[in-house]
Amino acid sequence: MRRERSRERPPSRGAQLVPPDWNLKGVVEALRLSREVKHSVRHLGKVRELPSMETIADVVEDLRAALFPTHFGSADLTDDSIDFFVGDTLNVALTQLSEQVRRGLTFDSSDADDKDADPALRAAQITRGFAEQLPAIRALIVSDLHAAFAGDPAATSVSEILLCYPGIQAIMLYRFAHALFEQGAQLVARLVSEIAHARTGCEIHPGARIGASFFIDHGTGVVIGGTSIVGERVRLYQGVTLGAKSFPADADGKLIKGVPRHPIVEDDVVIYAGATILGRITVGQGSTIGGNVWLTHSIAPGSSLSQAQMRTT
Repeated sequence: MRRERSRERPPSRGAQLVPPDWNLKGVVEALRLSREVKHSVRHLGKVRELPSMETIADVVEDLRAALFPTHFGSADLTDDSIDFFVGDTLNVALTQLSEQVRRGLTFDSSDADDKDADPALRAAQITRGFAEQLPAIRALIVSDLHAAFAGDPAATSVSEILLCYPGIQAIMLYRFAHALFEQGAQLVARLVSEIAHARTGCEIHPGARIGASFFIDHGTGVVIGGTSIVGERVRLYQGVTLGAKSFPADADGKLIKGVPRHPIVEDDVVIYAGATILGRITVGQGSTIGGNVWLTHSIAPGSSLSQAQMRTT
């Protein structure tokens, strides 16, 4: 039941109001000591300017509208106005994106050349490269839409899939994030992927490589790790994990970054709900993985695994 909010009576005219004492000075000073000295989490100990999740979410919406203007853009578009709408929307989105990329480059830059370069110029180059990929990105998304329509008997139209299917929304934002990741805007790419995660429950790392005609049915709870490789015409169902089995460490016990540790899923594979596939293993072309299977070894092309089969091996 919904609890009714208590209603306090206003103080009487003769009552004396006592100002609250929160000891704000002491609390603020202690927070400054934590923030600046004891528990600082600033990158390189000094970075204050961060990309804005809210602005990046606006960019994502504009990108969706630019790629599919009759679905996510203005309702009154005509053949004469649609290109103007796309151009104006893209101009706003890319201008905002370039600024967010500039802010993120402090975190993404790893070599001396990047650190010495003008971050605004580098951000503009990355954003231009991303913009030039948008037609190819749209083509991939359309292939994903057709895969969803072909693979789901409940689908009545491609428009329904585009507007209603969370798996398609997750894949679309992954396509944006992956292109940014490959261009070098890795922090902004991660933020785009987290927007998709929050909206759909699908967590796809932008570093993963996923081929055309990809479909996540009942898209929620799916996890795809950053070194995963997924072929073409692959279909996943809810709750599938393409994860790491172990995490190699150096002599000091620190995790070694960038080591391939996630599965390779070849073309035309179907993985049903709740399956967990771990480690740098290969799921051969045309294989079918049944629901709730736990797989940690490679399987040959054309394999078909179920829980019962896994228990007997």
